[in-house]
This record gives sequence, C-alpha cells and structure tokens, in this order.
Amino acid sequence: MTKKSFSQEIGTFHGREAPETGNLVGYGALIETLKLAMPIPSQLALISQKHKQYRKEGWLVFTLRHQPAEALYDHLVFALKYEGINLLFFKKLFEKISKQQVVDLVKREYTGQYARKIWFIFEWLMNEKLNIPDLTIKNFVPLIDEKLQYASPVSTNSSRHRIKNNLPGTVNFCPLVRKTPKLEKYITENLAEKTNLVIKKVHKDILLRTSAFLLLKDSKASFTIEGESPTHSRAARWGRAIGQAGSKPLSKDELLRLQQIVIDNNRFIKMGYRIEGGYIGEHDRNTGAPIPEHVSARWQDLESLMEGLLDTAMKLEENNFHPVLTAAKIAFGFVFIHPFEDGNGRVHRYLIHHLLVAMKYTPQCMIFPVSAAILERIEEYRKVLENYSHPLLDFIEWEKTADNNVEVLNETMDYYRYFDATLHSEFLFDCVDYTIQKIIPEEVSYLQKYDVMNTWLDDRFQMPDKTVALLIRFLEQNNGLLSKRAREKEFAELTSDEVKEVEGKYKEIMS
Repeated sequence: MTKKSFSQEIGTFHGREAPETGNLVGYGALIETLKLAMPIPSQLALISQKHKQYRKEGWLVFTLRHQPAEALYDHLVFALKYEGINLLFFKKLFEKISKQQVVDLVKREYTGQYARKIWFIFEWLMNEKLNIPDLTIKNFVPLIDEKLQYASPVSTNSSRHRIKNNLPGTVNFCPLVRKTPKLEKYITENLAEKTNLVIKKVHKDILLRTSAFLLLKDSKASFTIEGESPTHSRAARWGRAIGQAGSKPLSKDELLRLQQIVIDNNRFIKMGYRIEGGYIGEHDRNTGAPIPEHVSARWQDLESLMEGLLDTAMKLEENNFHPVLTAAKIAFGFVFIHPFEDGNGRVHRYLIHHLLVAMKYTPQCMIFPVSAAILERIEEYRKVLENYSHPLLDFIEWEKTADNNVEVLNETMDYYRYFDATLHSEFLFDCVDYTIQKIIPEEVSYLQKYDVMNTWLDDRFQMPDKTVALLIRFLEQNNGLLSKRAREKEFAELTSDEVKEVEGKYKEIMS
C-alpha cells in the first residue's frame, strides 16, 4: 500500500462539528483516507493542540503525546487502544487490503497485544489462516478491553494467537456496546433490584391486576407505535403472547409463531422470512417509486443473519451477559434485519420482553411494559432507529423493482451483523428505568386508590362492581365531575347532594 498520511486537521467532519480544531485520528481517519464503504462511527477521536484530554458527546479528545505515527499500523494500534474494536471496520479493511499486507502489519510487533488482536480478528472474520506460525509465549490478552466495551463474561482461549476471545457474539452476528457513563450508571444502580423492592411492598392481588393491565397496555402501545388501532380481542391476544415471553426458547419456528399471532389477516401478506427485498419508507406519489428511510437486509442473507442472531442470543443468555444489553443487541438487530414482510416491529419489542424475562431481569410476576415506555418516547425511539438506518443508505446500492419494491445490488450482510449498539442500549435502559420509576408505581397507586373508592361507594350506596366501574370511568373522563347526561341517565338515582358527595370523595381519594 502506498504510504499515506492518515491524520487530517478538521473543524467539522461529515457535518459533525468537532469540539475544537484538531487532528482526526484512529477509525475516523482510516475510514476517510482508505475510503472504506461504511458509516462513520458515532464516536470519533481527535488530537487537540491544547494539552487537554476529555470526552465530549461523540468525541474523544486527546493530547499531542497521543498522536500516532502516520502509518496504518500505528493508527490501528491507536484505535484498538482508545476506541475499542470495530468489527465492521476490520471487515471492510481486510476486504480492501491484501493478506500479505495483513501479515506485514502483524509482523510489525509479532508478540505485541495489538498485533495479535489484528491477527486474531482477521482469521476470525475472514475464516482464513495467515501464513504466521503459532505463538508460544505464555500470556493471553483479552480481545475486548473491558475499560472500553462490554465483553462476554465467558471467554475462549485461542492458543495460536494467545488471545482470550471475549467477543459477546458469534462471527455471524456480533454488535458491540461501548462503555459510557450513562450505561455504567444504570448498571451500577441495579434496576432489577429496584423493581423487586417496589413489588415487595405491593399486595399480591394488586400486583396481579397491575400485571394484567400492563400487559394489555403494552400490547395496545405496540400496535399504536405501528400506527394501528387493534380491536380489544386482537390486543388481548398479543398481550397473552407477551405474557408468555421467556417461556419458550427463541428459534425460527418461535419467531414465525409470533408473526402469525401479530398478523390478524394474512391474505395479502407472505408469511415467514421474506423472499424479496424490503424497506421502510414512502412511495413517490406520482411514480410509486420507493423512497426508503431504511433498507432491510437482502432476502438471500436472511437465513444466515437470523441463524447468527439466534445463536448469539443463546450464547449471551448462557454466558450471563447483561440482560438489557443483550435485549438491545438482539431486538434492534432483529428490526434492522427486518426478516418479515410485516410484523417486525411488534416481534422486535417482544424480543425485549423475552430476553429480560428469560435472563431473570424482569420479575416472573411482572412484564415491563416496554412498548408503553417507548410510546412515551416515540420521537427519541425514531431517532435511535434512524441513527443506524439513515447513514447506512449511502452504502446500499438498490434499484426499483417492477412492483415498486427495492432490490439490493451489493453485499450488505456485514452492516447488519456488526453495528454499534451503544445508543440502542442507552435508550432501552431509559425505557426500563422509566417503567420502574413511573409506569409501574403509577399503575399500582391507581389500583390502590381505585379499591379505596370502590369500597367507599359500596359501603355508601351498595353499588355493584359493574356500576362502580362505570361511575369511576365517567368521573375520570370528565375531570372528576359527573356529566349532565350521566346524572340524568345511568346515575339518575343519585340526588344532587349525593352527586356532590361522590365528586368530592373522588377528588379526595383519586387526586
């Protein structure tokens, strides 16, 4: 490879304003200089002129002493040391340079940890053996630096490279998550234990009713996110499916079963994994041509991608990888792959339920209403999805089909295998935290107040439960006041003084 200067002075880079003018280094510089066909990472490294090292949103800023030499190997060492492992980058790099160039890189520091990491990553990703003899030194080094990224708690030793393979995934599906202050804070807080503390204080009857209500609430929210208004029976059916989350192992057959529950009428939908292209977006009003916001994985790659996703889900569960990080990697990976013609969104959110329950993060008696929490953050949810989808559009070549679908023309499988799941993990933790801190306590509180109001109405007027439920619903719908129509029809038996008494009691108890 011709000698290149990889560092470049920038103030802005691909529309992203740097915190100060400085030299772009590491992955960002290499991707730009080598013109690798991949999105720019969400976090970039910059060498400052101000002798100050700090982190700012989307940027790692280093001092002049960290400046790598202008050689590919030195920038790779910098990236591995300070930015962590980027599997998509290495796959694109190894497709760009020759095997001999990789051998030359490794031989720069044959026994050094970073050369060994490059060597291992090549043979792991490319499934090819380099012409380099096995190492005989004693020490093993972990592939993932746990100060930078979340690693599998269980590693496998590669004696050839003297590397501990602690990648949290398989070669067919391995998104990675960077360690951020936000994620570390959530993990340290132990939200699962907070949930148990909340639940222990609640009477069993209230807990069961809360769980039943939240199941239906979450089911309806999941349809609402997709822009649908399901019948009560359809929402209840999907709610029952959510209630069974974690009880059956994930498999292709299980995913197909879930799709069948989601799709009420499949006359116009080809069920199962797609056998044609797919995208999310609009159609041109005049021509009908697709206007994609997200292009799904090629249908020819679905079996391999989904097998990799399911194998990784099983591996992470068996190895006790963090449940929320696992759910983020698997659920968002699923929706990015988009294996079905329809039903992807709801199954994607089901996978969150499944993994949190299966990995014992969610109490058995309670399903976290994740879809309800997402609905409260719908714009943020869309931004999280678009953060991955939109930059990827520049690297997917496609053409319009006769039926105004898309046909992908280039190899895209690695984009769905090796994405950065950091932002998705932070978002999911936000939703879990919101569920624990707000949604569950509010529903428990409501039911407790409802029971007090119910008891008072029964004692005061001997109203049956059905009438009590109707009265409370009317009061809820009219800001604690009984409407004129209700006073004249359903509750004509109540005197004006009794109506005022009921309204006052409602305000006292329910507000």
